Amino acid sequence: MAADVAAPVRARRRAGDTTPEFVVLGAATVLLALLGLAMTFSASFVQSTAQTGNPFGIFTKQLLWSAVGTPLLMWAALTDYRSWRRVAPALLVVSVVAAAVVVIPDVGVVVNGARRWIDLGPVRFQPTELLKLSVPLYLSHVLAQRWAALRRGDLRGLLVPAVPLVAVVFALVMLEPDLETAVLIAAIAGVVLVAAGLPGRIIAAATVLLGVSGLAGVATSGYRRGRVVAWLDPMADPSNFGYQTVQGYIALSSGGWTGAGLGQGRGKWLYVPNAHTDYIFAIIGEELGLVGALAVLAVFVVVAIAGMRVARTAPDPFGRLLAASLTGWLLLQATINIGSVVGLLPVTGVTLPLVSFGGSSLVFTMLGLGLLLSVARSVSPRRPPAEQR
Repeated sequence: MAADVAAPVRARRRAGDTTPEFVVLGAATVLLALLGLAMTFSASFVQSTAQTGNPFGIFTKQLLWSAVGTPLLMWAALTDYRSWRRVAPALLVVSVVAAAVVVIPDVGVVVNGARRWIDLGPVRFQPTELLKLSVPLYLSHVLAQRWAALRRGDLRGLLVPAVPLVAVVFALVMLEPDLETAVLIAAIAGVVLVAAGLPGRIIAAATVLLGVSGLAGVATSGYRRGRVVAWLDPMADPSNFGYQTVQGYIALSSGGWTGAGLGQGRGKWLYVPNAHTDYIFAIIGEELGLVGALAVLAVFVVVAIAGMRVARTAPDPFGRLLAASLTGWLLLQATINIGSVVGLLPVTGVTLPLVSFGGSSLVFTMLGLGLLLSVARSVSPRRPPAEQR
């Protein structure tokens, strides 16, 4: 059966054909990547000049990371996604070991009170970014192996490989500490399970458990409690915990309908903290206005629709699960980032995919998009057979 399904896919690739989903996702990726470069420079040149005297310092790093990520994206998009099943276990082991190593004192690099990076000489590597890719890739591989049993309602076969893995990863990431990313990775794993047929009662229980874990993480950290209080009432502490939220609101509101113009915003003049990383959407709203901000949202909506269509029409269970999880990753992360900037969620350190500055984040997001594009090249114009749905 697998050979029968893959044959027309290979024939299509030899003919050089593409699918509508591939074209749409490819165009959205290019738009977000170009926007990311433009906004990274616009949002960072003031800080870069103040720190090093070179207005292009931060932008040059992002450009170099783009030069690394783009070939990886193209390679993954043009490679049969099924070949990644062979390396999925090894990639998971590497990412989990790296996540364990990073929390070791004098090994992991501490920035702003969190130990999240490994210094590799000229570059720093953030293991959690690799976990966002390796966890859904591995779960998609394992659950695809058990697909027939899962279709018969094998709940144990669905949960046993996922729950221990998510628990270990959650604990490691919390040791950094990084509650937001821990919750995000658990949610990405949840997308895989939902796509594999997780019953509604288990979804509800898992959501409650994740919520309780999040509340416990907030309750045990004064810094997180301060951010939650600032989210509920930013003006209660506008010069401390509420400062970033208030400055983000000012930047967004000053953009109006069409914005102040690219490069003309005032928020990046050391008013909005982390303007080129997790708060870049505030600068987008200020310089490109409501129209520009809504256009960015529209691109992510397009990615959601195309990604879900790829997941529904993928030629095999692995492709379906992988496409669903990668799409979920991008949308969950974008939702958390934008939601925190506009005040729907507490402030987090989660970046906006492809747009925010960040080396590890950009490279692994590009690699994940390459895998999604590879699945998109393989979609059938018809729905998958009943045994694959």
